[in-house]
Amino acid sequence: MASSRTHPATRNHGGDGEKQVAQFQGESRLQERVQGFAVSQGITMTDLLKEGFARSKKKRQK
Repeated sequence: MASSRTHPATRNHGGDGEKQVAQFQGESRLQERVQGFAVSQGITMTDLLKEGFARSKKKRQK
């Protein structure tokens, strides 16, 4: 599975809501599939990531 770690220079440590670039290492094919799915749903990759994170977090905290 692809690593989802971001480069330290791109992380938002301030909590000020400023948008930062998240760089993911891994398969370019995975990125293409995620981007294609987001486009087909009419949402951004960021929104898809946020939704997926929220669902995963909720599921794991049960």
